[in-house]
Amino acid sequence: MAVQETPVSRRLKTVKHIIIVCSGKGGVGKSSVSAQLALSLHASSPTARVGVLDVDLTGPSIPRMLGLDGHGVHQSSDGWVPVYADALGDGEPRLACMSVGFLLKKKGDSVVWRGPKKNAMIRQFLSDVRWGELDYLVVDTPPGTSDEHLSLIEHLAPVHSRLSAVIVTTPQAVALLDAMKCLSFTRAVALPVLGLIENMSGYVCPCCGDVSNVFSTGGGAEMARREGVPFLGSMPIDTELVTLLDAAESTDLSAADGQRDEDSEVRSFGVLQRYQKTSSAKILSAVVENLISTLPLVEHASTSSSA
Repeated sequence: MAVQETPVSRRLKTVKHIIIVCSGKGGVGKSSVSAQLALSLHASSPTARVGVLDVDLTGPSIPRMLGLDGHGVHQSSDGWVPVYADALGDGEPRLACMSVGFLLKKKGDSVVWRGPKKNAMIRQFLSDVRWGELDYLVVDTPPGTSDEHLSLIEHLAPVHSRLSAVIVTTPQAVALLDAMKCLSFTRAVALPVLGLIENMSGYVCPCCGDVSNVFSTGGGAEMARREGVPFLGSMPIDTELVTLLDAAESTDLSAADGQRDEDSEVRSFGVLQRYQKTSSAKILSAVVENLISTLPLVEHASTSSSA
């Protein structure tokens, strides 16, 4: 039986892989992992085209982390134009971003929406944004398994064969319990899981190199082994990364719009360049190599099981 075409499926027909990053709990560094995944996928090939969709509607963090605060979204005859983090690089931009953070008059404004409005916003992000041809679309979701996740799965049903998930947790027992709920959600909606990342797994002293297990360690690997899910790796707390993402401050809002956009483009391109020098980039590059090789296998297995 042929899948009925929808505005979302028409818009995303040129997107090869859609990776949903989720966690059962807030505060585990899911958004920073999403940003790093996008940056590492972008760096994995000189031709890789990557999109980042931030559907954490009440707490959008991706614009800040990519140095894109201060940008606005422009409307074209073919839909919304995403903001490009590498607009100042050589050649055609390859890292597109869309977030509700770009639509707020002030970055400190709260988003107080009920479920139907959230659902409509996610549908608009998926159907009205001019993503173009993408190798990877990384979707940063809010914590838990709520309206946003259900809306995503519902609207992405026509392209389900290209969907997969990455679960982010920290090593302590409370976070792992919530990560189990996230894993249970993926199984309930038949969303294939690429693997699990254990974030904040130890702190590496920048002076002596000693590792302190602030939140214990090994819990993510044990959960992955027990549940039969691939373990993608452990990521220690990286002070270089924290400094880099925190330094991506917004431009002076009193400046003219053109000047704000220009300053923001310089800053975002700097984030791309400096990220590759962090220890986290080296760790995540190995994770991304594994992801790229296993993506077709996971998607094929999902397609075969649903056939």
